[in-house]
Formats: sequence, structure tokens, C-alpha cells
Amino acid sequence: MKSYRKELSFTVPSRRGFVNITPHVEDAVRESGIKEGLVLINAMNITSSVFINDNESGLHSDFEVWLEKLAPEKPHDQYRHNGYEDNADAHLKRTVMGRETVVAITNGKLDFGTWEQIFYGEFDGKRKKRALVKIIGE
Repeated sequence: MKSYRKELSFTVPSRRGFVNITPHVEDAVRESGIKEGLVLINAMNITSSVFINDNESGLHSDFEVWLEKLAPEKPHDQYRHNGYEDNADAHLKRTVMGRETVVAITNGKLDFGTWEQIFYGEFDGKRKKRALVKIIGE
């Protein structure tokens, strides 16, 4: 069995945002040479997320509105965590959206269902963050 590791870097210019990272993961699968296996993609920051969903701007807007209702950013003093930082809401949003996803690799390609794409979700942006792509298989 072979393994391959690659880090992706992101700087989302706003506090929150979603980035379609599917092409980056597809590149990593090609680079790995693995034809049958699994790819794990995980956020390497506690205030960001990796998830699978539809690449549709209305849905992304719905995520933003829904997450803000669940864990509003302001007022900052509503959270005990906020003191040194003002990102308690980002930690909560990450918990809801998830840390990682796993996708099967079949015949050297990501084995998706209809409309599935991989996204990096940022909830405390404006600085460099990372996601890990770890591929195992043959």
C-alpha cells in the first residue's frame, strides 16, 4: 500500500467563506499515482472545516445565514471563550460543519455522487490556514 501527503494553504480575505477545493484534491490524487484507495481531507485549524456538498451559491449563502443563527459572531461578549480572541463563534461553526471528509478513489478518480464537491469552510479568516490531503491505497 502507498501513501501520499499534501498540504493546501488558504487565505480567505473575509472572516467567513467557502472555497471549492475539489480541483486541488483531484490534483493530489493524480500526483499520488494511487488508482484505488481513500483520500482524507481535513482542516488543520480549529476554526475551519472541510465538508462535501453542492457547489451552488444559494446554498452557500444559506449555510452562512443558518450558521450565523446558530452561533452569531456578535456580540462577542456572549461567549466565555472570547477574551484574548473574538472567535468563539468560529469554533462552534466548525463543530457543526465538521473537521474532515473521506472520499473513495476508483480508477484514479474521486468517486463522487451527483453534484458532490469538496469545500474548505473558513469561519475566522484573513490569515493563512491549511488543509491536509492524505491519500492511501494502491
